Amino acid sequence: MSTSASAPTPSTQATQWQIDPAHSAAHFSVRHLMISNVRGEFTNIGGSAVIDPSNPSNSSVEVTIQTASLSTREPQRDEHLRSADFFDVAKFPTLTFRSKRVEPKRAEFLKLTGDLTIHGVTKEVTLDIEGPTPSIKDPWGNVRAGVTGSTKINRKDFGLAWNAVTEGGGLVVGDEVKITIEAELIQKSQAG
Repeated sequence: MSTSASAPTPSTQATQWQIDPAHSAAHFSVRHLMISNVRGEFTNIGGSAVIDPSNPSNSSVEVTIQTASLSTREPQRDEHLRSADFFDVAKFPTLTFRSKRVEPKRAEFLKLTGDLTIHGVTKEVTLDIEGPTPSIKDPWGNVRAGVTGSTKINRKDFGLAWNAVTEGGGLVVGDEVKITIEAELIQKSQAG
């Protein structure tokens, strides 16, 4: 297999990366009225990673998400989700994740365990990670790679307990929340 002259040489050493906020987001899905899923995203996401391909357990990740960047494409629902009933963005402006362990799961997949803080409550969660992808050099000379992480949480574990009962006795909002983070990473310069 030949390698393009512009393709970066894969590194076997730990490298530092920044999350590119313009090409990254945290998506979520939760049951509505127990009959369908409502999807939304947080569009203001940042953070950093250290990736050690030769020893994944030396890798680490830190992510910060601005709660006010929430969007479900329905302004009235978004305002309710930003209120004290849910995320209370005035009091809790960020969600954070800080890794504690990275373990190989199988080829090109990892288990990433760390502390997730939502609404002032911190719980340990494990994300299934696909990637990082092979790195590429973009047209502006930056080295980039991508990762996708997914997990499920119970929103009540984080103090997001608001709900209402429908006429038939069902709940308006499900407890299980599926989370997917799509992150494009830019390698930090090794100079300096």
